[in-house]
Amino acid sequence: MFTALIAQRPAGQAEVAGNTNGAGLARPEAGRTLRAAWPQFEASWRSLTGQSEIVGSEGGCEPRVAPRACSIRTCAWTDAHPATTLGPMSASRPSAAVLVSGGVDSSLALALLAREGACDLTAFYLRIWLEDELAFLGACPWEEDLAFVRATTDRLGVPLEVISLQRAYHDRVVAHALDELRAGRTPSPDLLCNSRIKFGAFLEAIGDGFDLVATGHYARHIQPEGAPAQLHRAPDPVKDQTYFLARLSPAQLSRARFPIGHLTKPEVRRLAADLDLPSRARPDSQGICFLGRIPYPDFVHAHLGDAPGPIIDLTTGRTLGAHRGLWYATIGQRKGLGLGGGPWYVVDKDPDRRALLVVHADHLAAHARCDLEVEAIHWLSPESPELPPRGAFRWHARVRHGPALTACDVAPGARPDQLRVSLAEPDAGLAPGQYVVFYDGPRCLGSGVIR
Repeated sequence: MFTALIAQRPAGQAEVAGNTNGAGLARPEAGRTLRAAWPQFEASWRSLTGQSEIVGSEGGCEPRVAPRACSIRTCAWTDAHPATTLGPMSASRPSAAVLVSGGVDSSLALALLAREGACDLTAFYLRIWLEDELAFLGACPWEEDLAFVRATTDRLGVPLEVISLQRAYHDRVVAHALDELRAGRTPSPDLLCNSRIKFGAFLEAIGDGFDLVATGHYARHIQPEGAPAQLHRAPDPVKDQTYFLARLSPAQLSRARFPIGHLTKPEVRRLAADLDLPSRARPDSQGICFLGRIPYPDFVHAHLGDAPGPIIDLTTGRTLGAHRGLWYATIGQRKGLGLGGGPWYVVDKDPDRRALLVVHADHLAAHARCDLEVEAIHWLSPESPELPPRGAFRWHARVRHGPALTACDVAPGARPDQLRVSLAEPDAGLAPGQYVVFYDGPRCLGSGVIR
């Protein structure tokens, strides 16, 4: 049972924030606070999105929009695959577990679902900060986060539970990241955090107690009639987070909901302000989720220490300086090398000599490449998608989180779990261990790992 994983309170009980009465029902004053702010919220919604109204979805847990006939943005993102279709659901009122972090994105996601009223909601805060292991590096950031979470759930009248998944995070994410660093590769812990923790260990913890899991990701869950769920990009290309969701299993995706996925970041900020959410002006979090404010090099040093070696100019063979350890650097890195006369870029590593190989920006283009081999292929659909015709460059690839998408040609690899990928544009930052995510139009298809 998931109660074994819930953070213990002094009485040994699961924490439920003080926003309910003795029967576990939401306090009515919290609902009145939200209702009072809603007219201003709806006016902002219409102004920002060009949508004429906000209405509840049929048994779902995503806001359903009624598009204006002239809304270009609505046509582009909701007409072909309306985000309102949620697929088969139990005949009874669905229940949703909403993951909240204390930030504005998850707070607004919870507020939208609370106002819609289509689901029985419970908010969950996941403790994954490795406080026992990393306490000497700084104060635990989760205490401030949890204070914002409690303030938000109090305002919305939603019960809150706190679950500790620290050991699961260490075993399923951190240990893998450290193994990859030791091997000279570039891990992506946040991809694994979603598939192995937020939609992995957490779903294992709560079992079948909830129909859906909602988060504040910028992504769109699409449920075509009679077909498996799909993951589509958000309209905000900078904030789109489908890259980090590309390792979800089809079963995980079917239960996922992203209430703010159709909004841009400025829209989220404005709507959160209209609702007077406690996190409305809180800065976005940066870096790997479990590190909080701890600098990434400090975390690496705590686990792997230093293994110094030379920094060598690959063009001339000249030694330019020294590095602390190969695991502190990644292919394509420019900042933090401590070299003069640059800019210099990391293009390779030589483990035998413990050498970090760099080139000057003047020579970087010669080390960019288009062709790469990708392994550990994972698709978001139950069946593998049909590969486009060779040379069509119909798919697009994202080789790191960010707005850039590159047209690509894809062919079968030597093994069933491998692909040979050719990018339409060369890239000098392709690092072994890095994830490549594939797209067909707005749809995210899946991902693989650069060999």
